[in-house]
Amino acid sequence: MTDPITDMLNQIRNAEAVAKPEVLLPFSKLKNQIGLILQQEGFVSDVKKIAKDKSKVMKIVLKYDNGIPAIEGAKRVSKPGQRIYVKNTEIKKVRGGFGISIISTPKGLMTNNQARKARLGGEVMLEVW
Repeated sequence: MTDPITDMLNQIRNAEAVAKPEVLLPFSKLKNQIGLILQQEGFVSDVKKIAKDKSKVMKIVLKYDNGIPAIEGAKRVSKPGQRIYVKNTEIKKVRGGFGISIISTPKGLMTNNQARKARLGGEVMLEVW
């Protein structure tokens, strides 16, 4: 696995395709922060850290509205082979404001709206709508 964030997005996408209630992923601080932002923005119901045997696992409880997944789509913008950076003035809206992008700034991970308000640029990690 070369890119754990892409793997996380793919597992969420695949679980929503078959209407699974939750996804179990290997724990990392970065994936946990991304999960908490998705929970804060209303794309997933809950994010928990679970100690399973000797390894740590992250449990993401998916959110559905009448059987329709809350996450319509997700796209990895900055990849390990090509990092995408933006200035605070270049931060774009996702799907006309209906989605979010998660940006890694010097003050931690933020949504595009939070980064724009804080006047911070950084690496655009992913987009979710």
